[in-house]
Amino acid sequence: MKKSLIALAVMAAAGAASAQSSVTLFGIVDATLAWGRGNGTGSTDKFQLTNSGYNSSRLGFRGTEDLGGGMSASFWLEAGVNNDNGTGAATNTNNQVSGGAAAGQNGSQGLTFNRRSTVSLAGNWGEMRLGRDYTPAFWNLTVFDPFGTNGVGTSLTLNGVGLGFNPLTAAVGSVAIPSLFYPTQVRASNSIGYFLPRNLGGFYGQAQYYSGETASNTPRDGKGYGARLGYAAGPFNVAVGYGRTNLTVAAGAPAVLTSGNVRTWNIGGQWDFGVAKLLGQYSNDRLSLGGGEGTGKSWLLGALVPVGAGEIRASYSEYRLSSNLFGPDPRTQKFALGYVHNLSKRTALYTTYAYAKNRDGANSGLNGATTAANESSSGLDLGIRHSF
Repeated sequence: MKKSLIALAVMAAAGAASAQSSVTLFGIVDATLAWGRGNGTGSTDKFQLTNSGYNSSRLGFRGTEDLGGGMSASFWLEAGVNNDNGTGAATNTNNQVSGGAAAGQNGSQGLTFNRRSTVSLAGNWGEMRLGRDYTPAFWNLTVFDPFGTNGVGTSLTLNGVGLGFNPLTAAVGSVAIPSLFYPTQVRASNSIGYFLPRNLGGFYGQAQYYSGETASNTPRDGKGYGARLGYAAGPFNVAVGYGRTNLTVAAGAPAVLTSGNVRTWNIGGQWDFGVAKLLGQYSNDRLSLGGGEGTGKSWLLGALVPVGAGEIRASYSEYRLSSNLFGPDPRTQKFALGYVHNLSKRTALYTTYAYAKNRDGANSGLNGATTAANESSSGLDLGIRHSF
């Protein structure tokens, strides 16, 4: 039986899908054997069976209803899945540090639609989308990275230089902001988004506003906005993105540094030469909290080369941290090389090797390894990905 019919039956049993034009159950299961190695005094190695080394594991439902006159309504519910241990990925409810999973609870909260949970109305004028979704600036990080922000080969933009604490919190010493760099670097909850129509001669774009939903007499933590504009025609694709989020850091921070914002902008591009695709990106993240500032700058150059039933992936990336509290600017350089072999349209085997070199005090480790300052680290992924 077709998966769309199965999904339709499941949703209908809940009394939710009888009026839909189409409902689809979809997902990805990606398992990864990952090795990480560190060097220097106090370093550690790590081996693990993890997930999402090629594509992020997920389970989702999506549906569309034709409203006539070129209008349609749709929904999209997508949950991250940790198939190595059977748990679900955690979400963030308010775009704030307080809205993430409690310490030690990540994954134990059950299945959440953390990846995307939206309802949309679309027409010739574009699309309005409400709910939890990718932030506009994140798209450039994943679209213009040969490794798509997954696995040991992904850009250092999401890994940083490793200083024993989050790189963008360098402006406030050891005060930690959990999640990646900040809660909205990848996704935002409580968002209102608009997407341009697709018939603009190659131009595309979106704008998004999101809220931490705090009371009017409290700091507007978690409130922000972003936008993205791009142009794609033939072999060429380029886009710029911007985002800003208000932050409040209370625990352990000096009073003058308890509130501020994080701003990011990036640009990415791709050129398809037929025999290979060349990709590049540049990103700038700036954290301002009171009198302190920290800036993370990164860039990547990579390629995708089709070879028979597979594809070679390669990239070189660098991340540099600048702060008014540091002398030398710590930086990490990484080279990654991988190969994906497609057994079918839905099943693939893959491997990736990455090597990172730390300088000026950086100590970034790969695949869970820890390494000493100014020492190198290496990592290896071996995995299988199946989509349905």
